[in-house]
Amino acid sequence: MTRVALVVPSSNTVMEVDFYRRLPTEATLHTARMHLVETTPEGESAMLDDHLPAAIRDMASVNPDVVVFGCTSAGALRGHDYEAQLIRRMADTTGAEAISVAASVRQAIRRRGAARVGVVTPYVDSLNDKIRASLEADGIEVARMHGLGIDENFQIAAVEPAEIARLATDEFGDADIDLLFASCTNFRALDAREEIERSLGVPVVTSNLAALEATLGRLGVPSMT
Repeated sequence: MTRVALVVPSSNTVMEVDFYRRLPTEATLHTARMHLVETTPEGESAMLDDHLPAAIRDMASVNPDVVVFGCTSAGALRGHDYEAQLIRRMADTTGAEAISVAASVRQAIRRRGAARVGVVTPYVDSLNDKIRASLEADGIEVARMHGLGIDENFQIAAVEPAEIARLATDEFGDADIDLLFASCTNFRALDAREEIERSLGVPVVTSNLAALEATLGRLGVPSMT
């Protein structure tokens, strides 16, 4: 058996579900949690500084083969250099191959050859700014961004996939984009992905899709796309 580990905000109820529904049968899923209630830069900074170290240390005890840092906005919060340091620390502590969702998203966008993207998020503007900066630092143009302004992580998961699809269609139906990115591992966008692609006629990458693709790549399993 191959052990896949997620390190997620404590209030995340979506990422584990998206993973265990789609991982191959020979992979088992294991989760450590970092306390987070408010989805704001301040809340995520406290999560990174006060709760992440113990979560990584705890996760090391299951000897995972792959470990995923499962928060897109926190991965982007302090820039690429911090994100790279975080992944190295996770790998060193757990002995596993480490993946960041934010970096996986950028890789997924590049694989699809997209240069000009739209971004839909559940976030407040202060986190949207971090997502935009993360993408643009990799040379990806953010043509349009729309956030829902939700600052409580548990409420992000309450947004139904049909509402996400409607929002994407309404906000990006006339946008000149190569791809739509739906950010947040606690956003049920993966279940809305096919409907959004039919509506907009462009590829859709979600945080959990990108993380799954990166994980499956480490496991030597063909991509979902």
